[in-house]
Amino acid sequence: MQIDAVSAMLPEQGDHMSDEQKYVAKGSAHVKVPVGVQPLSVTFVLLPKFTMLAFSSAIEPLRMANQLTQQVLFRWQVLSDDGLPVACSNGVPVVVDGKWSDAKPEGLILVVSGVEPEGKASVALGDWLRSLWRRGRIVGGLCTGAYALAQAGILKGRRFTMHWDNIDAFAENHPDLQPARQVFCIDDRVMSCAGGVAAADLMLKLINDRFGPALGQEVMNMCLLTRRRDEADHQTTSLAARLGTRHDKLLQAAAYLEAHIEEDFDLDACAAHLSLSRRQIERLFSRYLNVTPVRYMNDLRLARGRALLAETDMKVTEVAIACGYASASHFSKSFRKKYGVSPYRFSHFGA
Repeated sequence: MQIDAVSAMLPEQGDHMSDEQKYVAKGSAHVKVPVGVQPLSVTFVLLPKFTMLAFSSAIEPLRMANQLTQQVLFRWQVLSDDGLPVACSNGVPVVVDGKWSDAKPEGLILVVSGVEPEGKASVALGDWLRSLWRRGRIVGGLCTGAYALAQAGILKGRRFTMHWDNIDAFAENHPDLQPARQVFCIDDRVMSCAGGVAAADLMLKLINDRFGPALGQEVMNMCLLTRRRDEADHQTTSLAARLGTRHDKLLQAAAYLEAHIEEDFDLDACAAHLSLSRRQIERLFSRYLNVTPVRYMNDLRLARGRALLAETDMKVTEVAIACGYASASHFSKSFRKKYGVSPYRFSHFGA
């Protein structure tokens, strides 16, 4: 984040600044928009261990839009639970403007979360967000900010998303809610994005819709982004890119196994589904991935187990069942062999 943007967040400086001084930086590039447009207020609520990349990717396009037009198109404030600086996931503290409980924000309210999101959003924060949404405000979550929206009880029946690394853990704790694996989602005054640079995609959508494609494109140029991803774009590379192959039957087999990760391993069922023989599938995995289907499935299950242990309070036995293992001892033995530490010890690293 640039120094002028950080300075704009300091209450002792902001109290003596005009809007133009606080929100509009000087720059050579210029985009003309109608003079006197109504600014949009954006409130960021930072939760402990929030992701700095998501926060900076969201706030910087707003600053650039102001700089490019030399107008206050966006105002912003940054809040926390107690009004004190918040340490993000890399340990760097960010100064805030005050407590969210003292604020009555207009416009858009975005909760920024990050690693270990379970329990970071209090019941009181959920109540505050729900009351704002019911009064017509737009609320949203960046990275794992959807945890706070779930706490607010406003995600039922709506499309929403969060970072892919947290989706499995979230789904285990909220079985009635299923995040989409999209870059961002907008549904009935509820906005969410996957975090990282996806926050820039969400803000660019906002800028483009509110002030036109010319400004949106120039903000992209300032961010050195060559393409703005659409709402429905996937967060990660395709299965073909991940596996490094375009072999259709292999991709179908891998997708089938991933979709049945919680069930007993049944390669015969996979073969029947694809109209192949068991031996043909084994040859495909060996030739293109240099692993057996059993090893491939086991790696998938262990990766999921590691995510659940890191992001939830689930017991090792519960994680083992959620990952398709018949017993905790089998899961523990496989986990230790792959990661060099027992799941019991791994789950208490952050304690």
